[in-house]
Amino acid sequence: MEAGAVKQSPLFIKSIPIVTRSVKGKFRNLKTAVMLFGYSFYFILPWIPWERAGAPSQAVLFDLVTRRFFIFNLIVYPQDIFWLAMVLFILAALLFFTTGLVGRAWCGFFCFQTVWTDLFIRIEQAIQGERPARLKLQKQPWNSEKILKVGSSHFLMVLVSFWTAISFAAYFTYAPNLLGNLISGHAVEATYITVIVLTITTYAAAGILRENICTLACPYARFQSVMYEADTLAVSYDARRGEGTKGRIVPKPGLRIREERIEQGHGDCIDCGFCVQVCPTGIDIRNGLQYQCISCGLCIDACNNIMDSVGYPRGLIRYDSEINLKSPTPTKPSIQWMRPKVIGYALSVLLMTGTLAYHIGTRLDTEVAIQQVRQPLFIKLSDGSIRNRYQIHLVNKTELDETYQVGVKGIPDEALDMGNIPHLKVSAGKDLRVNAKVSLSRELAAKTKKFKFIIKPSSRDEAPLEIETNFNSPQ
Repeated sequence: MEAGAVKQSPLFIKSIPIVTRSVKGKFRNLKTAVMLFGYSFYFILPWIPWERAGAPSQAVLFDLVTRRFFIFNLIVYPQDIFWLAMVLFILAALLFFTTGLVGRAWCGFFCFQTVWTDLFIRIEQAIQGERPARLKLQKQPWNSEKILKVGSSHFLMVLVSFWTAISFAAYFTYAPNLLGNLISGHAVEATYITVIVLTITTYAAAGILRENICTLACPYARFQSVMYEADTLAVSYDARRGEGTKGRIVPKPGLRIREERIEQGHGDCIDCGFCVQVCPTGIDIRNGLQYQCISCGLCIDACNNIMDSVGYPRGLIRYDSEINLKSPTPTKPSIQWMRPKVIGYALSVLLMTGTLAYHIGTRLDTEVAIQQVRQPLFIKLSDGSIRNRYQIHLVNKTELDETYQVGVKGIPDEALDMGNIPHLKVSAGKDLRVNAKVSLSRELAAKTKKFKFIIKPSSRDEAPLEIETNFNSPQ
């Protein structure tokens, strides 16, 4: 190399596959509980029967053909699209609220990538063995044992990915018929595409790419620092306690008892490396807070187990805040709620959740919108009377066909002209647009500025809907 030449770094550095060690502890138990709950919720929900009058008897069904979303007794229509905006806002604010309190808890326990990767790692552990056995298997040449163990692991991963795709498709069609239609070839083309694409992407993301999705593809890992504060709890290594003044060192004669280590200036960290071996993203938490850390807490469990085995206090690695770690006398870590940003997120979640609940709870089975035809605003008839025209938009938000009667209030009944339509019939989950004419004499038109349309369903004993509208005249 010539003098003064700059050594070029490669654009992509091949990562070493991460082989994690299993661990026991409260955070591992919490991850397992979340995983079991999440899988039960995701895989079972579309198969729960739910009696319906005008739609498939399925508890949760996103029917794109009829443009209706069935969620138990709740039916969501395209007109309710603002509910989706509210839900997305609530989820975003809840994510920010959680991050402000306990860091990337979503990533470590609830993220789909984390949950599926966790399952696939457990499949590998069950078939290929614990970490030393899997490392040994990686190094040995391909033989019948390696082919059988690796092949079986990946076959089960593909099988789980396939059932994940099937379950996803079951949310959009009648689940009991889905498998039969897929096998017989009677499923629609979109179903086959969905199942194939989701099977491949789930297997690739959770079975092959794994931590690379979190560290390279996920944007949340990058902007998490914006939501961190000095009081935010995050998985942290107590460097002052772990390093001492002379650094970490493995136990050996004269350095086994904690008092001996403190006397000689060494910290409690015995440099066992277990915190690194259990980390699903392969980082060393002892190097400080890193964007790759998903706050799963497995390194805490690993370190606590080691501390128990050598008789040292727990908590060398723990959920703690930056401000407490830097304190001359650290206190027991606790969640700090009373912060402006956290309170703002909490109020946003509560306010929007309350608004959404109110809208859902007060929604009527019939939605009516009346729009006045404004070109022209009014028509003067040959007998001198004034006519206004209106468009009535009816939405039947029930599972049964409904017939509606249309009347008026504040003007004579004979002023309303619906043509030859005595009543309006609207199918279940459908809408209807009809035109109406209102004609008033010159004298009455001059006195009338507003009146009401009366919409009453024929088959339901409920109060009629009254919609006020304007009446325009030359006066």
